[in-house]
Amino acid sequence: QVQLVESGGGLVQAGGSLRLSCAASGRTFSIYAMGWFRQAPGKEREFVGAILWSGGNTYYANSVKGRFTISRDNAKNTVYLQMNSLKPEDTAVYYCAAPVRDRRWPPLQYDYWGEGTQVTVSS
Repeated sequence: QVQLVESGGGLVQAGGSLRLSCAASGRTFSIYAMGWFRQAPGKEREFVGAILWSGGNTYYANSVKGRFTISRDNAKNTVYLQMNSLKPEDTAVYYCAAPVRDRRWPPLQYDYWGEGTQVTVSS
């Protein structure tokens, strides 16, 4: 079993920054990568980006490329999402997720999900 807990969400003005954290516990040795997703009110869940656990390779959605950065701290089993130049359209619940079975890069299927953390960007 893998448990994921997101933190760091909150209210921020447009143009501001936030850093989200995703702490993994349990059978963390089985995690291949970590992904970030978001879901805005009334919209479907959207892929944000992913990081390969071993090599640190990253992959981003075009909507956040150049503004968001994913990093990891292997010793802490924690992945971060640094969000800069935030826009009101970035408002969403942000989730981290871990693929175990899918070893493609980038992975397309995720096995474990956190509960999410709310990010609200005011105009």
